[in-house]
Amino acid sequence: MPVDLKFLLLLGAFVVFVALVLYLGGLSVRRVCFKIIAGLEEAGAFSAARAIPVQDERKNVFRVGTGNIRPKALNVLLADQIVVKTGNGNYYLNRDALARVKARSKADR
Repeated sequence: MPVDLKFLLLLGAFVVFVALVLYLGGLSVRRVCFKIIAGLEEAGAFSAARAIPVQDERKNVFRVGTGNIRPKALNVLLADQIVVKTGNGNYYLNRDALARVKARSKADR
């Protein structure tokens, strides 16, 4: 097999591997987002008065890796304005944004 072909196959395999890792990482963040939303819904946290604390920082600073993606998922929810942070550090769900996202996901199916 020519060296050029080997190089192209190796490069293609690397691109597929990177794409797969990024896709699986996105799926895990999505799963944690659903868990956070479910926890807030279960607690009835739909207003600032009913806001609850959610883990938004790493528990152990020295633990490096992807073991705790909850803060990243919470940042995604905050950026999409599905979850709102109160002044005292608690969180609650924005009903309008959540309904909009649920309607959009049903329309995509």
